[in-house]
Amino acid sequence: MDLTQLWLNTQELWTALEQHPRVYSALALLILLAVALVVGRVARYLILHAVKLLGRQPAMHWLNDLLNNKVFHRLAQMTPSLVVQFGLNLIPELNKITRNFLDNVALAFTILFLVLAISALLNALLDIYARTEHARTRSIKGYVQLAKMVLFIFGAIIIVATLIDRSPLLLLSGLGAMSAVILLVYKDTLLSFVASVQLTSNDMLRVGDWIEMPQVGADGDVVDITLHTVKVQNFDKTIVSIPTWRLMSESFKNWRGMQAAGGRRIKRSLFIDASGVRFITDDEEQRLSNIHLLTDYMTRKQAELKAWNEAQGNVAVMSANRRRMTNIGTFRAYALAYLKSHAHIQPNMTCMVRQMQTTAQGVPLEIYCFTSTTAWADYERIQGDIFDYLLAVLPDFGLSLYQQPSGNDLRAGILPAVLGASHIAPLEQQRG
Repeated sequence: MDLTQLWLNTQELWTALEQHPRVYSALALLILLAVALVVGRVARYLILHAVKLLGRQPAMHWLNDLLNNKVFHRLAQMTPSLVVQFGLNLIPELNKITRNFLDNVALAFTILFLVLAISALLNALLDIYARTEHARTRSIKGYVQLAKMVLFIFGAIIIVATLIDRSPLLLLSGLGAMSAVILLVYKDTLLSFVASVQLTSNDMLRVGDWIEMPQVGADGDVVDITLHTVKVQNFDKTIVSIPTWRLMSESFKNWRGMQAAGGRRIKRSLFIDASGVRFITDDEEQRLSNIHLLTDYMTRKQAELKAWNEAQGNVAVMSANRRRMTNIGTFRAYALAYLKSHAHIQPNMTCMVRQMQTTAQGVPLEIYCFTSTTAWADYERIQGDIFDYLLAVLPDFGLSLYQQPSGNDLRAGILPAVLGASHIAPLEQQRG
C-alpha cells in the first residue's frame, strides 16, 4: 500500500467520523491530550537541558539552585495545560459547555503549576540567601513561609473561582464575613509573624546563638528560626521547639554578648574557715615577702602600716591599737596578683577578688574575672586549674577551706572529743 492510498483511506475515515460528532470530538480530544503530553515532555527536556548548560558557567551558578528546587520542572509542567487551552479552539463539533469546562480545568492546572513554581522559586531564593553573610545574623525563613502561605491561599481561591467560572473577587468578598474565624484559626500564625518581625528587626535572635530559657527547658544553640517555631539544640543533643511568640512574651537569656566580647566570666567563691583567720607574724611576713607575686604588695603594705603606726605614737604599742596584716587579706592580694598574671585571664575586663558577707559556711572569697576564651571546654579547664591552685596554696597562708564534718570526721575526732571515750565504747560494742 503506497502513501497515496494511505492518505485516501485516512480521508475516508475522517469523513466517516464526521457523521458521528461525539466520536469525532472524543477522538480529537484524545489526540490533543497525546500531543500535549508529548509537547510537555519535549519542553521539559529542552528547558532542563538548556538550564544545565547555562548553570555550568560561574556567573550563572545560581540557576543550579532553581534547578535543585524544581522551579523549571514546575514551569515545564505548565506546557500540557497550555497546549490544551489553545488546542480546544481547533476541535470542531465541541459544544460550548464542554469547551468551557475543559478550558477552565486546563486553566486551573496552569495556575496550580504556576503557584508551585513560585513556591519553588521562594525556596531557591532562600537557599541563595543562606549562602550570604547576612544569613548568619538575620533569618528570612519566617517571611518566606508567610509569603508561601499567602500564595497558596490566593492560589486556591483563584483555582476554585476558575473551576466554578466565577470572579475571584466574589470569593474574596465572602472572606470578609469569615475574618473573625480566620483570625481565630490563624491566631498563633499572626502572633508568630509579629514576634518574628520584632526579633529580626531588633536583632534579638540569630541562628547559632546560645540561648537559655528554663521555663521551656531550652539551653543550647539556635539551629533554625521559622515562622511558627524556633528550634534549639540543647547541649545534651535534644531538640526543643519554642513557639516564636513566646520569645517575645517571655524572657530568655542570649549568650551572644559573651561570645562577641571574647571573654567568659568566672564567678565562684572559696569558703574560708573563719577559725583560721588571724594576723600574720613577723616571720610569716618575711617568708611571704619572698613570693614574687607578693613582693611589691608586701613592700607597699609594710611601708603603709609602719607609717600609720608611727603616726599613732605610744598608743600603737597595744596590739589592738596597731594595724597589722592578716593572712586572709594577704591571700586575697596574692589571688588577685595570680589572676592578673595568668595567661588565660582577659586583662581588659574586670578582675577582682572580693570578700563577701560571712555565712555559716565560712568567709566567702569570690573570684571574679573573665577568661580569654569563650570555648566551653577551655573555659572549664582554665577555671578548674585556677581553683585547684588556689585551694592547694591556702595552707601557705595558714588558711583552710570550710567543709562540713562527715561521718568519718565525727568518728575519728569530733565525736570522741565531745562525748568522751566512756560514751563511745558502748556505741562501738553495739556496732560490733
